Amino acid sequence: MTRPQSHWDARAALNFMLGGSGAGLMVASVLLEPPSPWPLALAAALVAAGLAAVWLEIGRKRRALHVLFNPFTSWMARESFAALLLFPLALGSILTLRFVPATALAALVFLWCQARILRAARGIPAWRVPAIVPLVVCTGLAEGAGFALFFSQQPLLLSLLGVAVVARALAWVRYRAAVKSAALERAGRILLHVGTAGALACALAGAYAAPFAWLAAAAAVAAGWHLKFVLVTRASPFQGFNLPHLPVRGTR
Repeated sequence: MTRPQSHWDARAALNFMLGGSGAGLMVASVLLEPPSPWPLALAAALVAAGLAAVWLEIGRKRRALHVLFNPFTSWMARESFAALLLFPLALGSILTLRFVPATALAALVFLWCQARILRAARGIPAWRVPAIVPLVVCTGLAEGAGFALFFSQQPLLLSLLGVAVVARALAWVRYRAAVKSAALERAGRILLHVGTAGALACALAGAYAAPFAWLAAAAAVAAGWHLKFVLVTRASPFQGFNLPHLPVRGTR
C-alpha cells in the first residue's frame, strides 16, 4: 500500500534539475575548444541555484549545516561535501582555466551523490531500484552536453550530445523495466521522442546550421528536466515497510 509523500516538492526537484545540468556542463566543458570560463560560470550558477532551492525547502534553515554531520551514512552529506570541493575548483577554473579536468571530476562525484540520494530513499518504490542511479547520471550528462552546445557547436560536442541522449534512453528503458508507474508514462514518451529522437535529428542538422544545434540542446535539456520533475514530485508515493512474511510466535 502506498500513499503520497509531502517531503519532496518542486524545490527538491530543482536541485536535481539545475544541479544535474550544472554538473553535466562542467564535465562537457573539458571538450570545449578553445577553453572558456563562461560555461563554467553558468555551470557553477546552476549548481548553486539548485542547492539554494533545496535549502528553501528546509523547515529550520539555520540548521542547514547539520547536513555535514553524517558523511558516513548520508548521501545528502556527501553531496554537500562534493559541493564544497566543487565550488573552489570551479572558481579556480573560471579565473585561470587550469583546473577544468579536476572540476569535471568533482562534478561527476557531485552528480553520482545526487543519484545515490534517490536510491537511498528505500520507502519510495520508484527511487529505490538500482537503475535509478545510471538514469540520473546519464540525464545530467545529456543536459550538460546540451548546455555546452549553446557556447560551441563543434563536432565533438555534437557527438557527445548524441552519445549522451542515447545512453540516457537506454538507462530509461532499463529503469522502466524495473519500475511500473503510470505517472512516468508521458514523461518517458517525451524523453524518447523529443529528448532522444528529436535531439538526435537536430544534432545531425546542427553540423550544418547552428540553430539546429540549439534546438537539439533545448530538446535534450527540456526532456531531462521534465522527467526529473515528474520523478521527484509525482512518481514518488511512499510505501513504507513491506513485510512479505510476518513472524509468528512459536513457529520458524
